[in-house]
Amino acid sequence: MTIVVFALVALAVCALLVGVHRWLWIRLVRDTTAPGGVPRRVGTALTIALPLLSVAALTAGRAGAPFWLQQTVSWPGYLWLAVLLYLTLTMLVAEPIRALLLRRLAHRDPSGAVAGPPAQPSAPSAGTTEPGTATATASSSSAGAGAEPGAVLAADGAGRGAPAAAPGGGLSRRTFVARTVGGAAAAVALGTVGNGAYGVLRGPSVKRVQVPLAKLPRAAHGFRIAVVSDVHLGPVLGRAHAQRIVDTVNRTQPDLIAIVGDLVDGSVPDLGPAAEPLRGLTARHGSFFVTGNHEYFSGAEQWVEHVRELGLTPLENARRALPHFDLAGVNDIQGEREGSGPDFRAALGDRDRTRAAVLLAHQPVVIHDAVRHGVDLQLSGHTHGGQLWPGNFLAELANPTVAGLERYGDTQLYVSRGAGAWGPPVRVGAPSDITVVELASYRA
Repeated sequence: MTIVVFALVALAVCALLVGVHRWLWIRLVRDTTAPGGVPRRVGTALTIALPLLSVAALTAGRAGAPFWLQQTVSWPGYLWLAVLLYLTLTMLVAEPIRALLLRRLAHRDPSGAVAGPPAQPSAPSAGTTEPGTATATASSSSAGAGAEPGAVLAADGAGRGAPAAAPGGGLSRRTFVARTVGGAAAAVALGTVGNGAYGVLRGPSVKRVQVPLAKLPRAAHGFRIAVVSDVHLGPVLGRAHAQRIVDTVNRTQPDLIAIVGDLVDGSVPDLGPAAEPLRGLTARHGSFFVTGNHEYFSGAEQWVEHVRELGLTPLENARRALPHFDLAGVNDIQGEREGSGPDFRAALGDRDRTRAAVLLAHQPVVIHDAVRHGVDLQLSGHTHGGQLWPGNFLAELANPTVAGLERYGDTQLYVSRGAGAWGPPVRVGAPSDITVVELASYRA
């Protein structure tokens, strides 16, 4: 039954994508270009090739494709997914504008034409035209209503194969509106994606949050934890991105570093070199790591061992007693499929509850287990803050908190928007960050 449901969902998604691409082809290619011309051929080819590259980007890793091939298809494939999202949204907004422009132009010029550039009269043949005599073509070409003398007018071209331009150089009303509206929509979509990609590739910003804890002793007031989540090293974001994150974290001079899952999208043989800069992380009380759901897609056991070699301390349903509070970590719930899911009893069951407890857990959804086990602060990621607006609304449906600090009973939950990006290396409305959580004592 599960396979049948999955197949039906996959078919529905494929049908939707085919329909969206066909609609965009009609609006941006067919309605703006002449049949048989190079622009139409190029637009049609891209309409076919780009979605195929997106499918390849999504499936290459799971299919075991060579890493160089994953890198080759991932950049254009994933970027097209982001462009597709915002191009679809802008074109949906543009549809009523397009209809309004067509109606207003039709009201102004019932002939259904838009004036083109002035026609250039043909040079008269020697000895055939007397000075002062007007040519027949010049007098007939100015017959359209409201046209300038000598202007060339084209019919509306409402049919499916209507030419984009008249032989004399004029544009149909439909083509004029399609190019104007489509060009504006494409510019908005490409500008949005370009700005969002620049934000990711530039590296995460530093966000600082102070969190008061009732049980924290005065001696620990001001203790700084650098929270790093959702780096997503993979075919798109590699070693350079890891180095940017390490440099940013070290500049904050934290007391402790917490990497709360989704560090990688791929295997250790492919991404080991990309993760190598993590050796440079420095903090007085060390660097700690818990798994995210993507580690289980990539081989969690091998990554747990590899981050240990890089100098990080994995907390697999375990706890470490620090001088002034307990630091605990649980595996991601994706590990339940492999028999290694979160075990709160192992991590927190026998601890002294008079001490403050900070829990590292990738997904915010486990906050209710944290509350039951007397956790004072849970640090999570997973949501990316939505990453691509309006994805934040979808993230709200699956997570108790999408980003920021919220309280659940006596437990506080902080959710980072993440330091990288999954899929398209683009963020819109949810900039990446590394958060420095400063613990505060009520007794200070």
